[in-house]
Amino acid sequence: MALPNKKLTLPAAEERRRFQRVKVHLLGRYMLPDRREFPCQVINMSPGGLALLAPGIGNVGDRVIAYLDHIGRVEGKITRIIDNGFAMTIGATARKRDKLAAQLTWLANRDILNLPEDRRHDRIVPRNPIAVLTLDDGTKMTCRIIDLSLSGAAIAAETKPPLKSQVMLGRVASRVVRNLEDGFAIEFVHPQ
Repeated sequence: MALPNKKLTLPAAEERRRFQRVKVHLLGRYMLPDRREFPCQVINMSPGGLALLAPGIGNVGDRVIAYLDHIGRVEGKITRIIDNGFAMTIGATARKRDKLAAQLTWLANRDILNLPEDRRHDRIVPRNPIAVLTLDDGTKMTCRIIDLSLSGAAIAAETKPPLKSQVMLGRVASRVVRNLEDGFAIEFVHPQ
């Protein structure tokens, strides 16, 4: 007696995806090849693609450039049309995909972990990242600025000051707000 052949099939969308999608609600805008721009809302995203609600829908294969809150500029091609929008790939380098993965992890977990709603200012990496940090007891130490914004900085240093302690980054009064894997984050007392 022959047993019926049962073939395990995954939904088509699952088979094609290289990255796990996370549900996010990000606003932004996008531009189609004919240079028309529309507002949009991302409903799920991965480092390799995203689905968004959109009023102006192009054709499968059309190139799309999107500017998304918290993410920035992404570009790719429309892969399929969905109700009230479309799904698209994200063309990115491995480094950009890693950065997207970190941003998506933060966005997906910010509510669960009670993280601040979002960064108030864009972060940059300074050309000369070496600085002097003065602890609240007057001790000075050399540190490396990982990144910097108008309201704070991420610092790499051998010693991590206690949370909420007052420090000076150069001549800028700050306080320690968070520990990082390779350092700590400070918030400037007065935005710079």
